[in-house]
Amino acid sequence: MKEETKGLYLAIVLSTIAILAVNWIWPAAPIKTNAEPPAAEEIQPEPAAKDLQKQPLPQERPSTTITEALKADKRVDIANAKIVGSLRLKGARFDNLYLTNYKQTLAADSPDVELLAPSATKAPYYAEFGWLSNNQKLALPDEQTVWKAVGGKLTPESPLTLEWNNGGGLKFVRKISVDKNYMFNIEQIVENNSGKSITLYPYGLINKVYAEKENSSTVVHEGLIGVVDSNLQEFKPKDFDVGEKETFEDTGGWLGFGERYWFSAIILNNATNKVRFGRTGENVYQADYVGAPISVANGSVATNNVRFFAGAKEIALLDHYAKDLGIEKFDLAVDFGWYYFLTKPFFYILDFLYRFIGNMGWAILLFAALLRLAMFPIANKSYESMSKMKKVQPKIMAIQETYKNDKMRLQQEMMSLYKKEKINPASGCLPLLIQIPVFFSLYKVLNIAIEIRHAPFVGWIKDLSAPDPMTLSAMTGIPIPSLLDLGVWPILMGITMYIQQKLSPKPANKDQARMFALMPVIFTFMLGHFASGLVIYWTLSNVLSIIQQRVIMKKVGVD
Repeated sequence: MKEETKGLYLAIVLSTIAILAVNWIWPAAPIKTNAEPPAAEEIQPEPAAKDLQKQPLPQERPSTTITEALKADKRVDIANAKIVGSLRLKGARFDNLYLTNYKQTLAADSPDVELLAPSATKAPYYAEFGWLSNNQKLALPDEQTVWKAVGGKLTPESPLTLEWNNGGGLKFVRKISVDKNYMFNIEQIVENNSGKSITLYPYGLINKVYAEKENSSTVVHEGLIGVVDSNLQEFKPKDFDVGEKETFEDTGGWLGFGERYWFSAIILNNATNKVRFGRTGENVYQADYVGAPISVANGSVATNNVRFFAGAKEIALLDHYAKDLGIEKFDLAVDFGWYYFLTKPFFYILDFLYRFIGNMGWAILLFAALLRLAMFPIANKSYESMSKMKKVQPKIMAIQETYKNDKMRLQQEMMSLYKKEKINPASGCLPLLIQIPVFFSLYKVLNIAIEIRHAPFVGWIKDLSAPDPMTLSAMTGIPIPSLLDLGVWPILMGITMYIQQKLSPKPANKDQARMFALMPVIFTFMLGHFASGLVIYWTLSNVLSIIQQRVIMKKVGVD
C-alpha cells in the first residue's frame, strides 16, 4: 500500500471522528417534553461538626401552579429595574424571582425569564440562610419560622428588616438590601439576653431541581459552580449520584448554580467556611456552606454578613462586582473556556462595536473585517506562497511523474524547486492554524454572552446565538433530517469555502485531491447547526480571504 493511500485513509478516519465528535459536543437542540421533574427534597447542609443540630426540612407536596404556591404564604415583594419577585416570610426564603429585562422566547407576549421558584412548584429553585447550633435544645429559626417584616417592599431605596424572638432570650434580626442589579446583602444579627453564652454557626444554601437533558450541549457548563481557595470548581449534574457530595474548606470565595445565561451564588465572607456541593435527591442539587463558629456572650450582639447574587450573567456587571466588592474570579461564572485570554477580549470588542453600531450582526461582520486586517501581513505572505505553488504546480507534477519510483530523489528535487522559487509549502497552513483558536473563542462568545442572546441581524435572522432558521425544510415544507436541513447562511458559507478552495493549489495525489474537494461539504454540515452569528462571521471572513487571495494571484501572475 502506498504511503499516499495510507494518508488518505487516515484523513477519512480523522474526518469521520471529527464529525462524530462535533455532533456529540454540539448536538441539535433537544426536543422539549412535558415531563415534570419531581419537587425538591429539602435538606439543610451537613453541619460543621457531627454534634451540631441538624433540622431536616419536610418534603412539600408540589402544587400545580406558581400562583397557588405564592398565595400559600405571606410574602414581601422585591423589585428594582431588573428583577421582580417576592421573599417568603416563612423561612425567610428567596424563592420567587423574575428577570424583567429578559424574555423566555422571541414572541411578543413572551413572559419574563423565571429564575427562582418556590419549593412547592414543579421546578424548585431557592436560597435560604440561617443559624445552626450544637445545642439540641436551643430554639433557632428554621424553614417553618414565620418572620415579622419591619417595612414594606424590598427595593434599592427601602431595605427590609425581619425579626423573630425564640422566647428564650434570643432575638434574631435579618437585614436585607438589594442593589439596582442582582446583588442582595444579608446581615444576620443575634441579640443574646438568655443569661448564658451560646455558639452559633451561620449557614446558607442554594437548592435547585435540575433535570439534565440527554442531548444537552456540553460546550457551556451548567451545574454547580464556585471558587474555593482561589480554584474554580465545576460539577455537572451527572457527576453525582443521590447522596454524593464534594466538601471543601475555604476562606472567602463563592458557590452556587450556573446555567447558560443565568446564575445564582452565595458570596462568602473571609472567615473559614465549610463548602459543599452535592446531590440531595432525584434531580435535586445543592450548594451550601457552614461558617466558622460565632460566640455570643450574654448581653451582647453578634453579626454575620453574606451576599447573594441571583440574575443574568452580564459580563461587564460581573467584572464590576469582582472589582468593587472584591469577589475573587467572579467573572468565571461565565464559561469562557480554554481560550479565556481570547474569548473575554473578543466579547469586549464585540460589545464595543455593538454599542457603536447598534446591531450585533453588523458588529460581528466588522469584527471579522478587523481580524482579517490584523492578520493581513501573515495571510498576505501565506497567499503569496500558495499562489506561487499554484503557478509551479505543472513543474511539481512533472517531477513527481519523473521520480515516482525514487522517493528520496523526488524529495530532493521538490526541495530544490521550492528553494529556487522561494516557496514555503507549509506557510499556507499558518492562517488556518491562527483561525482555529479564533474560531473556538468566537464560538464561545456567541454561546455564553447574554448580550448576544435574542440579538437580531437583518432579514430572517432574529437571534444570532441560534442556528439559521431559514432551513431547507422551512422553505420547502418538506421534512428533511436535521443533519441535512441546512439554513441559507451555512450554504453561503459552503459556497465561499468552495471558491476559496478553487483558488488554492490542488494536492498532487488524486485521492487526496478528492478528499480535499469534500472539505467544503464536510464543513458546511459541521457548521450548519452552529450559531448563525458564527456562520455569518465565517462567511464574511471567507469572502475577504477570496478577495485578498485573488489580488495576490493577479500580482504573482496566476490565472
